[in-house]
Parts: sequence; structure tokens; C-alpha cells
Amino acid sequence: MSDEATTATPSPAPPAPTGPPPKVTNRGRSAAPAASANSETSDIPEYEYFIQPGPRGYPPLTEYLDIWDVDMMKRPDESNKIAHHTVLYHSDYLIVRRAQEFQVKIIFNRAYKPAEDKFALEFVIGSSPQFSKGTYVPVFPTRERQTTWEGRITNTSDNVVTMAITPAANCIVGKYQMYVAVVTPYGIRRTRKESSRDMYILFNPWAAEDAVFLDDETERQECVMTEMGIIYHGAYDDIAERDWNYGQFNYGILDACLYIMDRAEMPITNRGDPIKVVRVASAMLNSRDDEGVLVGNWSGDYTYGVAPTSWTGSTDILLTYNSSKMPVCYAQCWVYAAVFNTFLRCLGIPSRVVTNYYSAHDNDGNLKTDIILDENGRIDRNRTRDSIWNYHCWNECYMSRPDLPPGFGGWQVVDATPQETSDGMYRCGPASVQAIKHGQICFPFDAAFVFAEINSDVVFHSRRKDGTMEPVRVNRTHVGRLVLTKSPGDVTRRDITDQYKFAEGSTEERTVLEKAEEYGCKREKSSPPAADVDVVLPNLEISVGDNFELNVEFINKSDERRTVDAYISGSVVYYTGVASTEFLFLTPRVAIDPKTNKKEVASVESKNYMKRLVEQANLHFIVTGKIRETGQIITAMKVVTLRNPKLIVEVSGKGKVSEEMIANVEFTNPFSFNLENVYIRMEGPGMMEPKSRYYRLITGGSSLTWTEYFTPQRAGTSRVIATLDCPALRQVHGQASVTISP
Repeated sequence: MSDEATTATPSPAPPAPTGPPPKVTNRGRSAAPAASANSETSDIPEYEYFIQPGPRGYPPLTEYLDIWDVDMMKRPDESNKIAHHTVLYHSDYLIVRRAQEFQVKIIFNRAYKPAEDKFALEFVIGSSPQFSKGTYVPVFPTRERQTTWEGRITNTSDNVVTMAITPAANCIVGKYQMYVAVVTPYGIRRTRKESSRDMYILFNPWAAEDAVFLDDETERQECVMTEMGIIYHGAYDDIAERDWNYGQFNYGILDACLYIMDRAEMPITNRGDPIKVVRVASAMLNSRDDEGVLVGNWSGDYTYGVAPTSWTGSTDILLTYNSSKMPVCYAQCWVYAAVFNTFLRCLGIPSRVVTNYYSAHDNDGNLKTDIILDENGRIDRNRTRDSIWNYHCWNECYMSRPDLPPGFGGWQVVDATPQETSDGMYRCGPASVQAIKHGQICFPFDAAFVFAEINSDVVFHSRRKDGTMEPVRVNRTHVGRLVLTKSPGDVTRRDITDQYKFAEGSTEERTVLEKAEEYGCKREKSSPPAADVDVVLPNLEISVGDNFELNVEFINKSDERRTVDAYISGSVVYYTGVASTEFLFLTPRVAIDPKTNKKEVASVESKNYMKRLVEQANLHFIVTGKIRETGQIITAMKVVTLRNPKLIVEVSGKGKVSEEMIANVEFTNPFSFNLENVYIRMEGPGMMEPKSRYYRLITGGSSLTWTEYFTPQRAGTSRVIATLDCPALRQVHGQASVTISP
């Protein structure tokens, strides 16, 4: 190498470019951008000539068949909406379901002559319609020429032709534009773009060919058509109910649901597949990584939004998101599940909200929830990271699963609460309930995570001073104790635990757990011997503000005297099982004679817990103890949900459609202290839009009455529900049933 080459100095870097960066386009990658917004439309030309223009220009098409008008037959009392179960949608547009025939009337300028005249209906969705993508669908009236959608003429009368159209069972779900096109020897003449001819096509659980077909009319009515739901919360042995207005038929909700898919930039071509739709929506219902619908907040500070316990329904949330294009504050698991339920039912996918009591969290496929104890048997809160939610709400939706082996279709778990990422985004599902029950957790999507939520073992570890840990107690039945949903067509609850797991301790259950282990789930293998002393905590019904006694019962089952060094701890906890503040700590030494019981009484004063309460007013008591004679550890846990005062909701009036009625909400502050910054909300499906009222102060012992006038829009049985919420008192609600006659 020459010296010149080795000593050459590098050239200076080129100057930095100035001005705006070039616009990055699709050019060079594909011929046209992928359509991913239902709200974007394309302009279809009114005239489309087959020939080149002559010296005098294009020949006129006026002497051929002309379209005067199109009747979409979209009124609620007409056959389309009645047959397609879409009468309840508060919309001026035609709304139909796929795989089922609907009709339109075309008014021509003269009588239609089948032998001479040729016409077609054209259905278009998205910004770049293509026949091969299913985004442009022509439908012809003759049997000789059919496409993926069927068409036939059902009636002709003078110049009016009634045509029936059957969309394909797997067609794209969303908002379509419709055109009528007449074919002439020289070209095509079609109707102008007219918003009144826009129409919506939904999933169809009534059609056997549709992937969401549900062959049970009672379930269909509940999981598609019912607007008023009951969501279960509280504790396993103290179940509470919350009314919720899903409002899937309310004005603007269908457009808001389609906007959610637009916001996710979901390709239009994927929107006929319910698996892809629910997976995208599971990510979009939370705002963690995609500016989705709801912001989660478990902190107790809801200054900049609405407290999760304050919402009465989904309508306000979805309409606010659609109009503001910003995530709505705030949500916790039942709010995510309730709004997701609205989305699913609105689009025609059968769905229900499910509550799992004692739901293991953040196990990520590991079937263990680890609780660390120090050498004396006291919980080491600094080292105990896992938590067990008192309850957790998710959704089930009903669909076939052609991507799985036969037998794993039906109910699928989907969960919009952001817990763990799945394929890089905070979402969960769809996971086959049948696959979860049988331990087939290798199947997509996220079956292992849901399996862990209902099957984890609670393992108590004793941590020695040298840092080593030894399992001292394993509770295999605590997690996934009860799975509930609302009964179809009733206001009672339905236990569906057996759909998720076999009976505890059964041969089938052991087989399932072994199957799950084959796919990587790790279980606790050790079985420490059971202690010969039991500790039992009582069931308590306590109202907020009460003083009470906690009777801890120690039962000596041995033939010898036993001495227990016990720890009795009482904490205010979030419903997620995370401790907020410890308000009670006792360390009694309990001596128990052989074959006898002994009670230790812990007095709890309201002043010790009231100012520390978080929104769900949960008190969590843990008793741990070490038996001096054997060194064994005993434990017991109990969640006490404090009873809140109720709202009294009363409705008066004739109870007739279109006649004014009155709703009264009454509340008395039962405490000696004032309640500040109080919000009350009220709504009722088919009767009352969401209303709210703010009260700066409700003094101790005083009462308030809020009166609201409303006009029912349709007949039937419904409910007016109301909530009261303020920083010092959450989870206060009431409801009144209403029967409206035509």
C-alpha cells in the first residue's frame, strides 16, 4: 500500500439536509395503500364508458334505463330491520346481518325488461375497493351471473323492482356504500354517491354459516340483544352486584365501535374474521400502547377523570372517545369488560362479562403465587411480589375456531385489562375456554395466562436468615374459587366454574395439570404435611363506619397441648389484593388444650380504618402462626367487603312510551363527617340518556334529592340505575325496575 493511501485525510461529512423530511409513501412497496379506515370512502364515477370518445364526444346514455330512486327499506317497522334483529339500533341507516337476505326497492324511469335491461347493485367499503379483496362487491339479479353475494328479483310492479341480496357469511363487517349501476352498450350509468344509501353489515349469530353462530335463542337474546347487565364483584363468600347499561343500540355507538378498529388501523379486509376483530379490540380497549379507549387507574386518585366506580354504562365512554379521539379516564377491570361487552354485542358477536374470584395475577404461565414468611411466620411484604385479586372481570365471546383442532370453538376468553403483553401489546385472547379446561394451553391466544389465573397454587415459603426458602404450606384450592356470569333472561347469577376446571382434587383435574406441565407451566411439587392446628376466620357483614370484633378461632386436632405464636394483621387493600395500609397488628400467644377450640378476639375501631379506605372498602385479614411444639406454620386469609350506604331510586309516572316520567334519587349521608366533591350519575336503557349532577358538599347526617324528567322511547322492562361517588366514599349505587307499556 502506498504512503499516500495511508495518510489520506477523510472527506468532511456532507451538510445536513434542510427543510421538511420527504413524505414517506407506499410507493415502491405496493400498488395502492391498504385500506384501514371504514370512515374513508372512494368516489365511484357516475358514468363509466367502455369506448373511446368520438369526434362529438361520448355518446349519451339517456335513452337507456335510468334510476329515479332507491328505497333502502330501512324503517324500524319494515321487514329488513325486523328480520335482522336490528330494530333497536338508534340509527337512520339500514343495518343488516351477513349470511341473511335483505331487500331494497329500485324505482326506474320505466318498467324493467329482463331480456334487454342489465343492472347490478354495487357494495363498496373503504378507500380502495377491489373485487379480489371483498371491498367491492357487485350483485346481479340473474341466476346465471352471481358473485360471492347472492342476488335475486323478488317482485316487479310497473317501474319498481324489489331485489333481495344475501351478503356472504364471511363478508367484511362495517359501513358500506351502495350504488345501482345500469349497463348499456356504451358504458355504465350509476347512481350518485348518496349518504342515505349507506348501510351497515354486522356479524350474524342467527345464521348457521356465520363464524359467530350461537344455536340457543335464550343465550342469543342475552348475549347479543340485552342492554342491561349485572357485573359481579366483592368477595368469593360475599358476592356483590353492579348494574351496567351496555347501551349497544344507543345513537352513535355503532360508529364509535367502527372507529375503534379505524384507530387501530386494522385492515378492512380483516374485519370479517371475528378472531382478528376481538384480538384487535382487546388491545384497543385499553390505552397502554395504542391510545386506546380507556386509561387504567388503580391509585385511588381520580382527580383528572371519572372514578371507575362512578360509571353507570358504556355510552358516555364510547361517545367521548369517538368525539375527542383521546383515551377516556378512568377504568378498572369491570369497566374494561363492560365496554368491551358493548363493542362485541354491538357488532353482533355474542358476549358476556365473567367474574373470576381469587384471580391470580402476573403469573405469566407459572402456576404458583408465592407468599414469603419470615422465620416467625409473619408475611414479609417487601419480598412478596405476587398478588391475588379478590376478583377479576373479563369477557367471553362465542365463535368457531377454525385455527384450532375441532372441539375448541364456542366460548373464548378475551380480556382488555392491561396485565401482560401478548405479541407485543397489552391484550389477552381469544383463548378457548374448552382448551383451558383441558390443559391444552399451547393453543393461541394466551391460554396459558388465563389457565394460571384460575389454577395457581398459593405457596407459603418460610425464609431463613441465610436467604434460603422452604415451602411450608400449599393451598391448591384458593385461586379460581368461583367463576360467575349473569343468567340468560334472568337477574340471577350463574356459576360457570365447571366450564373452566374440573372439580378440585378429582382425577380429571390432576390429569389436566399434568397436561399443562407438558406445555411449560411450573407447579409446586412439594406437599408439606398438614399442621394439626387449624385457624378459622369468621364471615362478617359490616357496614362502613362500624366498630366490630374479629373472632379468630384456633382448633387443636391433636392429642397434645399446642402453643401458637400468632400474628393477626388487618390491612386496607385494593380489590387487586395489593395492600394500601396496615391498621391492625396483634401478636397473641395462644395455648390450646388437646381436642379443643380457642377464640382470640381482635377489636377493630372504625377510626383506625375509615381514613385509609380505598374505593372498594375491602379489609384483608391474614392470620399466620407458628406452632411451638412442631415448628409448623398455619395460615388463614379473609377479605371483608364493607357495606356501603345505598342510593334510593324511585320512578313515577304512567309508564307509557313517549309519555314523561320522573326519576328521584335520594341519599342520606350516614356519617358524622362531610362528603365533598360528590358526583351522582343516572341512566336507563331505552328510557334515559346518561345524566350527572355535582354536589360540592353533603354535610354529615344531611340528605339530598335529585329529580330528573325523562321520556321512555320503547316498551318493555328496564331499569334506572344511579351511582354516587366522591373521594371519601366509593361504590354507592341504587336502581329501580320500570315497566313501560306501548
